Parts: sequence; structure tokens; C-alpha cells
Amino acid sequence: MSNSEPLPEGTVIMAEEQYAGRGQYKNGWFAEKGNNLTISILLKPLFLPLNDQFQLTQVVSIATVKALKQTSGLSYQIKWPNDIYYGEKKLGGILIENSVQGKRINNSVIGIGLNVNQPQFPENLPRAVSLKQILQRDYDLKAVLSEICRHIEAWYLKLKAGKTDEINIAYLDRLLGLNEERRYRSEEETYRGVIKGVDHSGLLEIQTNGIIKKYNLKEVEFLFD
Repeated sequence: MSNSEPLPEGTVIMAEEQYAGRGQYKNGWFAEKGNNLTISILLKPLFLPLNDQFQLTQVVSIATVKALKQTSGLSYQIKWPNDIYYGEKKLGGILIENSVQGKRINNSVIGIGLNVNQPQFPENLPRAVSLKQILQRDYDLKAVLSEICRHIEAWYLKLKAGKTDEINIAYLDRLLGLNEERRYRSEEETYRGVIKGVDHSGLLEIQTNGIIKKYNLKEVEFLFD
């Protein structure tokens, strides 16, 4: 295949190891060789207006937690906007990079990193956890990948069919901290608040002292006791 020939939608690339991955705003990601799942999936959501791009984040997040439940039998949550958590520990993360054509998204590269069979993590990652640590068994990485791809395809087709209400409900159903009082930090201030939802553009809505405030990425930090 020529290097200039475009890849077809649905192309999946799986890396065996990753030691310099990027998360949101260049946060680092470490994946031990052969033990974890680090993949990129190419989608071409030309049907999706640029203003609706958060719906793609919702779809991939929903699909990932549902695939993990299917694989392991346990329930997982989405820490806004797109980290995958088990309890209060991070199992993985998602990074979506879009290329834009006019007011539409031309290509989306979906990056997913999941801790699968890693037995332990560096001390600087105290909240990291793997499926192996949770369930004390190893998993077939390609089987986990297949389940994730199957669920992404199903939820991507729902997005394509305009089933936004179903997507919103499913996303909120797995959203970490929804309707729970928790601690947060914003602009060096620590406070207790309750997540009430996420707006159309993906801003997190937190109620504190009877007022709902909206936050973008990096404007609010979850604090774990």
C-alpha cells in the first residue's frame, strides 16, 4: 500500500508497548511491554457537526466501559470526560484527535490505553490499576481488543443514526460522581459539590451552594480521599 493512500475507516493499530504516550493536555501514559492494550482506531465521522464532537467522546467512553464489563463481569465508570475508572482507581484513558474539514470532522483518531495484565505500577502512579490486579487473572489482549471494537462499532452506529438521547443517558449512567457529593479543586479553591450532568459541548456541571458551575478540561480537579 502506498504511504499516501488513505486508510479505510475502522482501521485499528495495536502497539505492543508504549512509553511516551500522551493523554489530555500532554499528560503522560506508561504501558508495560506486552501487558497492556494501547490502540488507535481511525473513524471518519463526516456526518458529525464540529459542535457535536463531544458525542464521539461519549460513544467511545460508553463502548469501552461496556466492553470491559462484558469481558470481566464487573462495572466500570467514566471519570469526566473520558478516563476509565474502577472504584477510585484509573484503569485507562481515551484521547481523541480530530482533523476538521469546514464545520465537519473529517478524521478522528481514537487512542485508547488500558491497563490489562500489568502486575504493578510505578510509585508515581498511585491510582493506577489493571484488570489483573482487580481479578487476579490474565486476559487475552486481542480478545479484549475485539470486544472493545465490537462495542465501539455498535455505539458509533447509534451516533450515526442520531440516537443522542440514548447516548446521553448511557454516558450519565456510568459517570463517576453523578449526584454524589465529592471534593473538587478549582482555581486553588477546594470545595464540595455534586455533579449534575454534562452539557452539549461537554462542559462538566457541578452544583455547589445551590449554584451550578460549568467547567472545561483542566478547570476542575477531582480530589480523592
